[in-house]
Amino acid sequence: MDESRAVLERLERIEALDRSGAGRGKLLTELRALLEEAEAWSSAEGGDAGEAAVSDLRTALARATPNMPSHDMIAV
Repeated sequence: MDESRAVLERLERIEALDRSGAGRGKLLTELRALLEEAEAWSSAEGGDAGEAAVSDLRTALARATPNMPSHDMIAV
């Protein structure tokens, strides 16, 4: 339950930053944190839907930062 709450709170922060015109760097930092929290949620809750959501988020983040090294060390 705490994992899902963390994901929802992070999404709210990202939406607020986006609405306020935050820079790309700040948004990417928040998205990376979201990925970590989503991985924790997926591990705790299990299921194909959670794994698919994490995979989609990881792919989207990789597209947004093609020249940055991956910090992903945890396989879902």
